[in-house]
Amino acid sequence: MCGTIQFCAEICELSTFFEMRAVVQRVSSASVAVGGTVVGEIGSGMLVFVGVGAADTDKDATTLAAKLAGARIFNDRRGKMNLSISEVGGSVLVVSQFTLYGTVQRGRRPSFSAAASPAIAEPLVEKVVTELVGHGLEVATGQFGAMMEVELVNNGPVTLGIEVRDGVVI
Repeated sequence: MCGTIQFCAEICELSTFFEMRAVVQRVSSASVAVGGTVVGEIGSGMLVFVGVGAADTDKDATTLAAKLAGARIFNDRRGKMNLSISEVGGSVLVVSQFTLYGTVQRGRRPSFSAAASPAIAEPLVEKVVTELVGHGLEVATGQFGAMMEVELVNNGPVTLGIEVRDGVVI
């Protein structure tokens, strides 16, 4: 019984991590390679690392893509972040990254138990990509589940975190 209570307490603690997560970097260029071969590459735009939680849904993916497409993180002529990616003609590189759900709350080795399984995560990452394309954006991707090498030139630097739960940006 004590083990069950402890497990339930751990799940309750982890429930705060069940949101779709993205780390967005404004870049001058970015690429992702698998086994030394470039599989995705962009010039100016956004590099987006997407982490999917176990409770995430299509609605979360749609909301995330809309937020990315509309985010005014690019400079206007006065140097103020006032333009969206479509307004500057930029591209998006989407890279799945379950390690956004890593926690080192206990011990020294990260736990990824709040991350969605590949069967849940892969279609949701693909949904984010499809939605971005639907917003008229040019999108490149990494390779889901692969060991990837990501290169980027961060412009600014500008790096933002976005979290979506139940179709709402939080």
